[in-house]
Amino acid sequence: FTTSVVLLAASTSAFSLDIGSLLRRDAYNSTSTAPSGSCPPVWSSISHELTTLFVSGGQCTDLARGAIRAVFHDCFPQGGCDGSLSLPEELARPPNAALIGPVNTLKALANKYGVSVADMIAFAGSHAVVSCPSGPVTTTYVGRKDSGIAAPDGQLPPADAGGDESLQHFEARGFSAQDLAALIGAHTASRQFTTDPSKAGAPQDTTPGVWDVTYFVQTIKKLAPFTFVSDSNLAAQAEVGPVMKQFSGDKFGWDAAFTSAFGRMQLLDTAGAGALIDCTSALPK
Repeated sequence: FTTSVVLLAASTSAFSLDIGSLLRRDAYNSTSTAPSGSCPPVWSSISHELTTLFVSGGQCTDLARGAIRAVFHDCFPQGGCDGSLSLPEELARPPNAALIGPVNTLKALANKYGVSVADMIAFAGSHAVVSCPSGPVTTTYVGRKDSGIAAPDGQLPPADAGGDESLQHFEARGFSAQDLAALIGAHTASRQFTTDPSKAGAPQDTTPGVWDVTYFVQTIKKLAPFTFVSDSNLAAQAEVGPVMKQFSGDKFGWDAAFTSAFGRMQLLDTAGAGALIDCTSALPK
């Protein structure tokens, strides 16, 4: 979710992952969305089509990587998950350059099935994570309304952001150091194309088609094919770095933290959307 992503074992004395807290937080989020009714059948049809687009050779595709990144770029800026990323003004911004193809594909699918672009981006992001082998399931809701107003510019941390700067960006949106460490792990399914055009397509770990902790291991040990400056800075940041180190040896803990944070990101600024519907059941099993 940096400006160029195609898209994100330590001593337990340094950091302890509170799984119970994550589960309680998810329960709160589920309640706060006031889920109503069963998931409309159209989302099962959408899920089937997304699978054909997101999986190839048993691994997740570049379109899947773009769908994951699109959630960050639509939901994180002020305005939240409102589909504004698909508006020409917002999509044309340099941080979104690599997302033009993926977002236009998702917008076309939203129009085809008669659903909001905002819902399509959120659902497709969750679907894309599951499409990567070993990817976890994020509780995913639909019922958002699309916005006709572009989000304010300059709210995404740049690819060379300092560790403290990145953390401040996320704390301002209600995410902790643990959340940021978990979310940056999405770079396990990432390839960069614009930060260094001479290395276009370079992945952030050696297994970009698989959802695993290799990203954390190779980022910390400086062994990744390509690492964003911002990621290196986060690995050295006083609060985020120890959590990344913990996740490097604890995939279960990372998955739990990621799905909690990713689910909450998809609900940013949706309080006025009315009752949302839980469509997790439509995601691939």
